[in-house]
Order: sequence, then C-alpha cells, then structure tokens
Amino acid sequence: MEKLELKDIDVSGKRVLVRVDFNVPMKDGKITDETRITAALPTLFALINADAKIILVTHLGRPEVGSAADRKTLSTEPIAIALSRKLGTRVAHVNDCIGESVQSAVASMRNGEVLLLENVRFYAEETANDTAFAAQLASLADVYVNDAFGTAHRAHASTEGVTHYLSPCAVGLLMAREIYYLSTTLENPARPYVAILGGAKISDKITLIENLLGKVDKLLIGGGMAYTFLSVMGFSIGDSIVETEKLDVAKSLVEREGFSDSVILPLDHVVGKAFDPETESQIVDKGNISDGWQGLDIGPETVSVFGKQLETAKTVVWNGPLGVYEFEKFAQGTISVAKQIADSESVSIIGGGDCVAAIQQAGVADRMTHISTGGGASLEFLEGKSLPGIIALTDN
Repeated sequence: MEKLELKDIDVSGKRVLVRVDFNVPMKDGKITDETRITAALPTLFALINADAKIILVTHLGRPEVGSAADRKTLSTEPIAIALSRKLGTRVAHVNDCIGESVQSAVASMRNGEVLLLENVRFYAEETANDTAFAAQLASLADVYVNDAFGTAHRAHASTEGVTHYLSPCAVGLLMAREIYYLSTTLENPARPYVAILGGAKISDKITLIENLLGKVDKLLIGGGMAYTFLSVMGFSIGDSIVETEKLDVAKSLVEREGFSDSVILPLDHVVGKAFDPETESQIVDKGNISDGWQGLDIGPETVSVFGKQLETAKTVVWNGPLGVYEFEKFAQGTISVAKQIADSESVSIIGGGDCVAAIQQAGVADRMTHISTGGGASLEFLEGKSLPGIIALTDN
C-alpha cells in the first residue's frame, strides 16, 4: 500500500489542507484528553518547518446540523487554544470551514502559520460527501495531507471528496505510521503471532475473527464476547452477557477447522452478582458460573495461560479489553495482560479506544510498539477492508 508521503512532496510556501482527527473528549467546554492532538504534532511541526501554510480541518462529536447549542459546545475553538500551547505558536481559528471569512483568513496567512477551521460536521454535506462542499474545502489549498487515520474508513468530503480537486494528496506522518504497523508489519509478521480480542460483543468482531483465524498462531479471546462462544460450547455462563442472535454465527466459528487449535477461551472467571463496581465477587472455573452471577473479568488461571503465549510471541495485536476495566475489582485481568505484553519482546500493536484507555490505566502505554488512534478504522483495517480515506490518496 505505497502512498505518497509528506516527505515526498514540496510544501514550501504552499497552502496545505490537513485533515486531522481532533475529535477529542470535551466536558464543560474543556478538553479532557489531548492524546489525539499530541499524535498530530510530528506532522504539524514538519509542515511548519517546511514553511507551509497549514489549514487544519477536523470534526468534533456528532453535532445536529443547525443546532445553536451544538455550535457552541462542539466548536473547535478550544482545540486551537490547546494546539497553540503544544506547538508554541499561535494557532488562528475561524468560525466556519467554507465561505468568504475562511477564504479571507487563508489569504492573509504567512508561511509557517497554522489556521484551524470550524467543525466540518456543522455541515450535513460533510458526511454526505457532497461534491460542491468538497470543492469548496479544496479551494482553500494547493496540497492535501490526510493525517486522520481515525476517519479513514469514512468516505466524507474532507477525507475522500477533496482528493478529487487537489494534487498531490499525501499521507501525514501519523497516518503513515498507522499504515506501516497495521499493514506492512502484519502482512508478514514475526512469529509466533498472537492476537487478543476482547470487548462486549462478538458481532463487533465477527469479520475480524474470520480474518485472523488461519493467520495467527494463537487467538486469545476474553471480555463479554467470550460468553457467547462458551454458551454454544455447552458451558454454564449464568447471567453473563450473551448475544442470542449471534449464537449461530458463534457455533459456525467454533466448528470451523483450526478453531480449537488456535483459539484459547477463558479457563476461569471473576464473576459478580451485578454489573456494579461494589458488587460481591468470586473466582470460578469455566463452566461453573451459576445463575445470578455474571462473568466480568478473566480469572488468574486465564491470565497465566495467556501469559505463557505472550512470553514467546514476536507479534501481538490486541483489540478490546478483557473485562470491565472501568471497575477496579474487574480490571485486573486486562491490566495483567497489558503488563505481560509490555514485558515481552514482541512487536505490540494496540487498537480500539477502550483498549487504549486500559493500556494507559495499566501504566504501560509507553512500552507498546504502536497504539493505534484509529478505533473503528483500525478494526476495519485488521478485518482486511479497504479504507476510502487511504485509497483516495496519491500512489507513490
């Protein structure tokens, strides 16, 4: 997947439209996690140092078009303030993303300056990938750089539409890193290759499981999704979460050739009386979850068995927490596995928002090889799907 990269193009003195993913969590008008802003800094510093005129476009939340309240609470203006602090230079903000006021702001830019546009999703035309809207965005610039891997699975005006009106269209440094680890590294992984899947629902991971079976040496499954598998295998799961509408799918996967050889399901569980951080809890063996109890974390034996696989792994991909990590009592499985990965010598690739939060909670984020900012995009990439935001970029 060779795409034109930032280092391959001349941006000096040029207006560069950069699609960033600054969809950061906000509370009371303040940013509560600046991770996505920090992730974009290498690309922005590279453009500043190359004397480009940098025009940033992002979405924030899911605003209702025409909502005055959303216009206030989901404005990108607080992001401009945070970004100014991180870059050490003023980031100008304009209260629209198309139109005369934006054209005027861009026209007055000097080399090395940064301008952040207003939330692109204030326009319904963005998600509709409206051609006229895309053309207006593109008219602001000479060059397009996409550094928003988290939106690459969406064919929106700012991710796909603009590429029809600008050339060259290149990947930013963050996007290039994502593609390298999620594509190049996994096309020919160092072995043993171990994947860990968690999260609540099997329905979110069906395609991913199908894609990984036959590719990985071991697939370790935990989280709520494990109970749908255990249920079709005849084990007692008590009141644990189960997707009854996906039992047939789970059964077909269990019966698939190679499933029993490559998949390891939880051998024991930390169970609770209720989905509550203070609920009564105990450890039980697989198949011994009584009615009135629900599995909320993998148990110590499972952690040990998973750990033996991770000790020798050379490549590890992890998507989804293995328990209710938000509750301290049921976070130990996820935290323990995170530490085991950190202690291994593997190339470790972590994807999915909840999984990333769990890694940070475990205090080992800086010891992982690559933490994907993609969320749904990284999941679709691992499923083997083509992402329109990447396909649209110029081939090298």
